[in-house]
Amino acid sequence: MSTELELDRIEREITIAAPAQKVWALVSEPGWYINDSQIVEHRIEEDGDLSVVHDPTHGKFAFRTVSLDEPRYAAFRWLADPDVVDSESTLVEFWVTPDDTGDGVVLKVAESGFASLPGTAAERRQRFDGNVEGWRIELGLARDHLAG
Repeated sequence: MSTELELDRIEREITIAAPAQKVWALVSEPGWYINDSQIVEHRIEEDGDLSVVHDPTHGKFAFRTVSLDEPRYAAFRWLADPDVVDSESTLVEFWVTPDDTGDGVVLKVAESGFASLPGTAAERRQRFDGNVEGWRIELGLARDHLAG
């Protein structure tokens, strides 16, 4: 049986045949992973560390930039409610490290904090499960987009 704590963190990684700077240019953009079947450019409104990302298909999302350590690490808070600047959030972290061949990188993502989100346990579980699948898809899209 799964506990709430077990449903609090998602980790995924993928090897990408692209230079670290190219991968960094993507992962350092708040909300780059709000996509459908391909990575698209978004309209982004910025106010200090707050970025509001507008996607033509999925709508509006808000992120707070936590840390940018080029080209190795980026972290953002993904706000549960894009209209409430101090709403609960998950922490989305990206690590870009050289792969074993030296010709590409390993891109790792971790998203944590689902247990602190508003709603019922079932609603948090639905959000968690959706993002488990979402990160699998988005990392694949990043690989295809950057290596192509």
